[in-house]
Amino acid sequence: MKTHLPITLVFILHSFFILQAQNFEIDTQLFASGLNQPLGIENVGDSRLFIPEKPGTISIVNANGSVEPTPFLDITNLVTTNGERGLLGLAFHPNYTTNGYFYVNYTNTSGNTVISRFSVSADNPNLADENTELQLLTYNQPFANHNGGDLTFGPDGMLYIASGDGGSGGDPGERAQSLNTLLGKILRLNVDIAAPYIPNNNPFVNDGDNQTLGEIWAYGLRNPFRISFDSANGDFWIGDVGQNEIEEINKVTQNPAAVNYGWRCFEGNSTYDDTSDCLNSFSPHTPPIIDYTQTNGRCSVTGGRVYRGPDFSNLTGVYIFADFCSGELASIDSSQNVNFTTPTNGSSFVGFGTNDTNMLFVADIGGSIYKIVDNIALGVHSQNDTPAITITPNPTQSSFNISLLEDYAQVEIFNISGQQVFQKRVNKDEEIQVSNLAEGLYIVRIISPTGKHSVKKLIKY
Repeated sequence: MKTHLPITLVFILHSFFILQAQNFEIDTQLFASGLNQPLGIENVGDSRLFIPEKPGTISIVNANGSVEPTPFLDITNLVTTNGERGLLGLAFHPNYTTNGYFYVNYTNTSGNTVISRFSVSADNPNLADENTELQLLTYNQPFANHNGGDLTFGPDGMLYIASGDGGSGGDPGERAQSLNTLLGKILRLNVDIAAPYIPNNNPFVNDGDNQTLGEIWAYGLRNPFRISFDSANGDFWIGDVGQNEIEEINKVTQNPAAVNYGWRCFEGNSTYDDTSDCLNSFSPHTPPIIDYTQTNGRCSVTGGRVYRGPDFSNLTGVYIFADFCSGELASIDSSQNVNFTTPTNGSSFVGFGTNDTNMLFVADIGGSIYKIVDNIALGVHSQNDTPAITITPNPTQSSFNISLLEDYAQVEIFNISGQQVFQKRVNKDEEIQVSNLAEGLYIVRIISPTGKHSVKKLIKY
């Protein structure tokens, strides 16, 4: 079913050697820890960071990195968290300082998506009123995966919602290309008008077809995991998780309406579905700005942000994103050069955000928030020159070995929720037993005696 479009040798070589030409080196510095599966980072124009957490809470991190003991919001009783479900997104109204409104995207106890508005407490800025929920939109999720979940306000004041294709694999319901479902889409709401909150200038409101849904702004997405607007020019960026081969980053200038991003007819720049349904009815699509293959442990893109912070001028205008499986950060510069790097700290990156001065941070689902830094500007050297390490067999049913180059290493294994399920000092050639682990995807972190580390994907069956 899959055929690949040619990729030029120039692009491959340029992507591989670009590190030598860059004048920055992205890394992380620990800012806060002790959080419960953080998925994102937001601010309200002051020094606090608001952290949505998968189980259904929002925590506040202060300017010194301390975490407020009481969550800003706790709706764990409303939220389902198995698989890719949970409290997945948070956005504050542009006029939050005057109206106190904020919006969340969560999976309810029936497994379906809910977009709701809450209000801050009238007498405590660090506490929301859990009794103020107003549901703006709900829609069914046929499977537990591909919920999407992000939401953000655009420069136009509209609320944008990232919706996955409904799950399973390969979009079996062909939902992403259908305008009769909200799945596999970017949705756009005007939260300042009456229900159903659909702006009159959404592209399918007055299209003459009563089957198309007015909430849709763009379509053709598989699992858009993190969306963002460039604060300098309004460009719209999407990290869309691929099927079995290709991850992609999408970018459109000024965020035009009715963009078709291509799934499931295309996975990245490669044909995924060459059947007549796609060939005969597929409308012109906008290809990704870059795509990359699921090699070197990479398997799940986390969309990021364009750096507009005050600290590292060489990063200005650079789009910084991550791969959840490999534990790498990555960058796209103005010439669309791509570079992957393994940071000193953190691995399971799931969301980016800024503080009130545009400092950029990244969330690790294991419980930490890291500040994005430029090692060259700081005058420090990278510690991430660990030679290639392999895991065999992979997939495995009961055990595996690591090709350690030193006598021993610290080995940590995490499930896809960021929970540590194994930790041990492992000797060279020692077999690691995992027969007690459930089937699924795991992240293996290997730390050498000198502090160098590598992150690998492990599949247990």
